[in-house]
Amino acid sequence: MSYSTRTTVLIGIGVALVAGLSYVSFREDPVPIDLATVTKGPLEVTINAEGQSQVRDLFEVASPISGTALRSPVSEGDLVQGGETVVAVVRPASSALLDARAQLQAEAALQEAMAARHVAQADLKQAEETARFAQSQFVRTEALVTRGVASLTRLEDDAQRLAVANATIEAAQARIQMADGAIERARATLMLPDSPQAASESCCVEVRAPSDGVVLSVAAISERPVSIGTPLVSIGDPQELELVADILSNDAVRLSPGAQAYVERWGGTEVLHATLDRIDPKARTKVSALGIEEQRVDAYFLMTTPADKRPNLGDGFSVFLRIIEWRAEDTLQVPLSAVFPSDEGWAVFVAVEGVAERRAVTLGRRNDRMVQVINGLEVGERVITHPSDEITAGVSLVERSQL
Repeated sequence: MSYSTRTTVLIGIGVALVAGLSYVSFREDPVPIDLATVTKGPLEVTINAEGQSQVRDLFEVASPISGTALRSPVSEGDLVQGGETVVAVVRPASSALLDARAQLQAEAALQEAMAARHVAQADLKQAEETARFAQSQFVRTEALVTRGVASLTRLEDDAQRLAVANATIEAAQARIQMADGAIERARATLMLPDSPQAASESCCVEVRAPSDGVVLSVAAISERPVSIGTPLVSIGDPQELELVADILSNDAVRLSPGAQAYVERWGGTEVLHATLDRIDPKARTKVSALGIEEQRVDAYFLMTTPADKRPNLGDGFSVFLRIIEWRAEDTLQVPLSAVFPSDEGWAVFVAVEGVAERRAVTLGRRNDRMVQVINGLEVGERVITHPSDEITAGVSLVERSQL
């Protein structure tokens, strides 16, 4: 090989080395990414809410009288039959002790009533004497009229005086009865709580179960004083449950009776099902944990899962509901993490042969994971999830799982 030829070969090899080193030094490394496939299938939009279970038909049994509730004859969990099982026994309240002033007033009332009775008795004796005299005068005048000696006018006057005297007797007898009643009332006021007269002939009032069911709660087991209307026990059928959820009012207006709901985090492994029964017509203001005032309303759901599929779920248990607001059986969708706002509205990056392609899309309904795609994508295309600032149109890509 001549000198010139060898020189030419060495120069070529040097140029190739420089070109290779330049390419390696200045080329851009592909950006690692995560990909998701555009799919078509069912999509649900749900409203999530915390809730609790409660017996649908709850019976609160209260004391019908004031007195002392004896030790409860039933315990929580006992089966009861409507109209038969005694669920509470209440002894009527005994008379209270009087203070010094009330004692003196009651004694004075008794003396007053007894004096009034003496006056009425005296009036009765006077009326009886007057009536006897009027009766004799009437008989005498009637005989004279028969013989033609006295006039009919005189007979009529005597008859009137006799009638007035008889009415006076009846009035005096009535005043005696009134005085007797006042005496009894005054004596009853003075009656001591432990006196034999204060004891009722029938000791207690038995309160029976208003319906078949189970005793859910007992206000107190031990004997205690109660007033009229004091709750004693609650009864219901734990198999007939409904769920109540506290939701925002602007979520409630998007729901209609019959909406389906998934019941989760109730303690069992299976997801239960329920349907929306009703929503309270009036919302209330509630302050959230962040200190924000919210308008919230209670929504009630009927359990559709059979009772044998939800064992041990009882009254007042905590549940989590996912209420279906909207559902489509076959719709194009991508992960929500793949879309981002752009000047055109929304956009995604599509991986095409290892290169990023920016594409505008039109979106529809969404949930917390997936979003509906109206147009801009096709089934099977692969989009970049969680795109970083390094990704632009034309950038080389490498899937993170291949590194």
